[in-house]
Amino acid sequence: MFDGPRSLKLFKETGEEFLRIYQEICGLRPSEKMLDVGCGIGRKTIPLTHYLTSEATYQGMDINRTGIEWCQKKISAKFANFRFQQVDVYNKFYNPQGTVRPVDYKFPFESEIFDFVTLVSVFTHIPPTDGVNYLSEVHRVLRRGGRCLITYFLLTEESLRALADGKSAFDFKHAIGNYRVVLREMPEFAIAYDESWLRENYPKVGLKITRLDYGSWCGRGGATSYQDLVLGVKE
Repeated sequence: MFDGPRSLKLFKETGEEFLRIYQEICGLRPSEKMLDVGCGIGRKTIPLTHYLTSEATYQGMDINRTGIEWCQKKISAKFANFRFQQVDVYNKFYNPQGTVRPVDYKFPFESEIFDFVTLVSVFTHIPPTDGVNYLSEVHRVLRRGGRCLITYFLLTEESLRALADGKSAFDFKHAIGNYRVVLREMPEFAIAYDESWLRENYPKVGLKITRLDYGSWCGRGGATSYQDLVLGVKE
């Protein structure tokens, strides 16, 4: 299983966790139109089938064909307003056969059609140059006032101290400009952004950060989720 926990119990628990996050932090309403970039095998999708109404639209996309085919057979077959598509984007770790560079990729949707866009554990596998393009695409497909939830590994004073003290689940020891990686020879395995990147690039593309919840990945206690959660709004 490539999408999150290998335990079925944890798979279900994290799915329910993100439903709560979508509802309580992101304000997702049952009739809204949402885009899930990096939907995987439906870990975050399955709980939504019991929350989103038939008036809502869910669009999921991922670079992993197996996950998309599973979701089409198991979810779309029962819920016609849940649609999935595989995208041909290159990622050295997850999709080395991909032909489109992330920095050039355009989401396959018209502008301003979604109320909510989420990218969970996507920016943790793409470098900041690609991230700028993805942020721009998120802004493009969102309606004015629409929200986006993106998760990160963020480099802050606290997380850098945790890294130095060996408390982090990931050893981001290789610095490359304004980000760090675990494996220099395979950067896309895990990538951590400097928090200043967010402060600089969200306003540039027209997104306002309205909430930031730091995660437990670096040994932090009392966190909302494992990765850092960043909620943005299209102004």
